[in-house]
Amino acid sequence: MEDSRFMWEYEYSAETDVDPEALWRSWSDPDRWPEWNPGIESFELDGPFAVGTTFRMTSPEGDTVELRFVEIIEGRLWADVFTGEGFEIRTDHRLQLLAPGRTMVTYRTEITGPAADAAGPEIGAQITADFPDVVAGLIKYAGAAE
Repeated sequence: MEDSRFMWEYEYSAETDVDPEALWRSWSDPDRWPEWNPGIESFELDGPFAVGTTFRMTSPEGDTVELRFVEIIEGRLWADVFTGEGFEIRTDHRLQLLAPGRTMVTYRTEITGPAADAAGPEIGAQITADFPDVVAGLIKYAGAAE
């Protein structure tokens, strides 16, 4: 989206001792996301886990959203984007190595564009409300897979 202004952002982080490679394996296998992400009832991927690939997620309430992978840095970060009418929602999913044996898992959402002022407070809060549960689910799932 050309308009880079943003009016709404939210970030949630949790520190863990789970191996960052196990965390990355869990992220980079989207077909398994419903196993650890309570906000995903079903998932459809239109190609590989790669920049440009689109995918659809359906919530337990039956709402389906289509997103696109826009950035992937192997082992460190992946980002997806949803484009709405006059706004764009980007969510970054990041691993940051801390002290030996410690990793920070961060989910960050920004809503940008001319309609962001109207869309941000309602849509942003809906999207990010479950970030603590999602991150906890990822950490538990990846830890069990170590």
